[in-house]
Amino acid sequence: MKLFGGRKDPPAPSSAPETGPDETPKSGFFDRMKQAVSRTRESLSSKIEGLVALTRAVDESTLEGLEAALLTSDIGVQTTTEILAALRDRARRQAIEGGEELRSLLKAQLRAILEAPIANKPAAPSAADRPFVIFLVGVNGTGKTTTSGKLAAWSRAQNRTVLLCAADTFRAAAIEQLEVWASRSGVEMIKTRHGGDPAAVLYDACSAAKARNIDDLYVDTAGRLHTKTGLMDELDKMRRTAARLIPGAPHEVLLVMDATTGQNGLNQARLFTQAAGVTGIVLTKLDGTAKGGIAVAIARELDLPVRFVGVGEQMGDLLEFSPAAFVDSLLG
Repeated sequence: MKLFGGRKDPPAPSSAPETGPDETPKSGFFDRMKQAVSRTRESLSSKIEGLVALTRAVDESTLEGLEAALLTSDIGVQTTTEILAALRDRARRQAIEGGEELRSLLKAQLRAILEAPIANKPAAPSAADRPFVIFLVGVNGTGKTTTSGKLAAWSRAQNRTVLLCAADTFRAAAIEQLEVWASRSGVEMIKTRHGGDPAAVLYDACSAAKARNIDDLYVDTAGRLHTKTGLMDELDKMRRTAARLIPGAPHEVLLVMDATTGQNGLNQARLFTQAAGVTGIVLTKLDGTAKGGIAVAIARELDLPVRFVGVGEQMGDLLEFSPAAFVDSLLG
């Protein structure tokens, strides 16, 4: 299943490079996901192994230890409580025989939680309604601009045409930074001067994307807090501008979150989601934390799908999120 619809006829091979100019070929998807969650896996798996090493049957003491392990991995109190309730219910009906069965049941629970919000994925527009407009939103420092460039490269690898819109006109050097990513991704960019009207540059970008029959228009917006009324009003203005030009736009609003902020970031995201109409999450810096369970908390507590995860600094270090691959990488 593709995030932004089906592929077009493939362009020349050189138009969708798999790596950037300063990169080496990447290993397989599962290996990269496994490497990205290695810090979380080492912590969680070792604790589970320790819990079941001294007993053949999983008892209440084991489940209490598992609860602590899940909380340490930043899965969150609410989600952990629900997982443990399901496991206790299973144990009452039928004994959980040892660590492997516990691991299997836990994997099934985590995968079900991560897959549940996928049903909320907005339908891709028809060819007549192109372009597909994607806003990147969030607070400063989460990596929105970098993610915009990486998503442009990802779309090109799906044989889709791409345009970038530099609508972060407030942060110093944001436009220049996006220009670098546009060049590296091999895509064009619509921009204005620093301090210009973001809605105006978005208008130009939407018009250009329609005229050029572009598939995906990525809009890098200014970092903002949900409490900043002026900036939230500006975001609403941008949404109205896009909708006037392109039916249903913006079709996706992706909230870029820093995985290393854990539960603190989740609390902020919960409020931001309510104010900005977020439809999915891009979780950056997943490789830099031992608390990768935040992905599970996001799915359960925000009822939003994780769309992509950032696993490094290079062009290809943005992976389309797979619940099955994530859980298998996390628990083996």
